Amino acid sequence: MDERRTVKVSKYLSKHLRHQPERIGITLDAHGWVPIDTLLHALARNHFPLTRAELDQVVALNDKQRFAIEGDRIRASQGHTVPVDLGLPPAEPPAYLYHGTVGRALESIRSEGLRPMDRTHVHLSPDRETATRVGARRGRPIVLSVDAGAMHRAGHTFHVSANGVWLTEAVPPAFLRFRD
Repeated sequence: MDERRTVKVSKYLSKHLRHQPERIGITLDAHGWVPIDTLLHALARNHFPLTRAELDQVVALNDKQRFAIEGDRIRASQGHTVPVDLGLPPAEPPAYLYHGTVGRALESIRSEGLRPMDRTHVHLSPDRETATRVGARRGRPIVLSVDAGAMHRAGHTFHVSANGVWLTEAVPPAFLRFRD
């Protein structure tokens, strides 16, 4: 499968495993899983045929490891706008995590902190480089430091997904560092 097709499949899977499963006639279980055979049949019914080998290739080659396969089922690793319980245990975060954004969002972030918006969690990166790439998707990136250690000590819960993305319900402004 060429790179363009791989990207197209990844985006299509993200849309339906994270946001709109009903559009292709699938139902995610409470933890976001769907049987792979059910997914492949739904894709074919919706004029987006994909073989199991192609699916495995997309999952294996995805640079962000957006998907997880467990036995005969698949799910998105995080980023859902539909309610799912990923079943991730609480985890102690490193002292600092990072969030990539753009300038037009700073006013709101300064007053309200980081909110999940349409998603179920705020996504945080373990390093500046990853946060820079995330922010660059929407324009000139600005990387915020999150005092995750202090948040954790204050009682905020963190989870880490299989692909290393840190998740929390929100980040209040007091825990954000806009400059080092």
